[in-house]
Amino acid sequence: MSLDRFAPAIFVLLWSTGWVVAKYAALHSEPFTFLAVRYALSALAFFSLCLVMRAAWPGRAVAFKAIYSGVFLHGFYLAGLWWAIANGVPAGISGIIAALQPLLTAMAAPLLVGERLQGVQRLGLLLGFLGIAIAISPKLVDPATADLAHAALPLAINLIAMCSVTYGTLYQKKHLQTGNLLPIATLQYVGALIVTLPLMLTFERMHFDASAQAIAALIWSVFGLSMGGVGLLLYLIRRGQVSRAASLIYLMPPTVALEAFIAFGEPLTLPLILGTVVVVAGVYLTNRPASVPSRDMAAMRRA
Repeated sequence: MSLDRFAPAIFVLLWSTGWVVAKYAALHSEPFTFLAVRYALSALAFFSLCLVMRAAWPGRAVAFKAIYSGVFLHGFYLAGLWWAIANGVPAGISGIIAALQPLLTAMAAPLLVGERLQGVQRLGLLLGFLGIAIAISPKLVDPATADLAHAALPLAINLIAMCSVTYGTLYQKKHLQTGNLLPIATLQYVGALIVTLPLMLTFERMHFDASAQAIAALIWSVFGLSMGGVGLLLYLIRRGQVSRAASLIYLMPPTVALEAFIAFGEPLTLPLILGTVVVVAGVYLTNRPASVPSRDMAAMRRA
C-alpha cells in the first residue's frame, strides 16, 4: 500500500533527472556510446540482483517478449530522442512531442490492451497536454525554433522515438503482466543493447572521456534511472491502467524546469508556473480512482 501511494511521486522525481543527466553526459560522450554502456551496466546490475534475490527466470516465450519490449521501450526510444536533440531539434519542440505520448497511449490503449478511460480521465489527459503547451510556450517563439526546415529528419526521428516508447509501454501492459520484474527488466536491457550497439559501431567513434562528471552521470543513469525509474515505471504499468501511468510524463517538463532552476539558476517563468498548475490538475483527474457504475455498486451490496 505504501509503495502504491508514493511510487508515482518517486517515479517523477527519478525520471525527470534524466534530462539533467543528458545535459552533462552530452559534454563527455557520444549519445549511442553512452547509452550502450548504460544499457550493458544496467543489464549486469539487474542480473546481479536476480542472483541475489534468487528470482525465477521466465520461459523462452516470455523471455523473447521481454527482449522485444526492451527494443522499443528503451532502445529505439532513447536512441532516437538523444540523436534528435543532438541534431537540432529544439527543447521546446521536443517537449511538445514527448507530451503527445500520454494522448497517444490513451487513444491506442482501447485497441491494444482493451482499456477505456472515463470522461473525467480523458479530460485530465487533455488538460495535461494544455498545461505543457502553456509551460513551454516561451520556448516556441524563441528565434532558435524559427527555422525547422533543416531539422526535418531529426523531427521525424523524435516522433518515431515517441511512438516507440508508447508501443513498448502498451506491449508491456498486454504481454508482461506476470512473472518476476527483475528478470524481465534484465532482458529488456538486452533488447535495448540489440538496438544501440549497431548504432554505436556504425555512426560513432565510441568517445567516452571517463571524466568524473561522465562517470557520475553514468552511475546515476544506471542506478537512479535504469533501475529506480524504469523499475517503478514497470511496476506502475503492472499495477494500474497504462494510460494513467503514461499521464505522469506530463509532470516531467515542469519538474525538470524546477531542477534546472536549482542546479543551473535557469529562471521560472510565469507561463511555466501556470502550466504546471494545469498539468498537476490534469494528472490528478487522470489518476483518480475509477468510479463504480451504480448497477455494479448495487450488485456488490447484494453480495
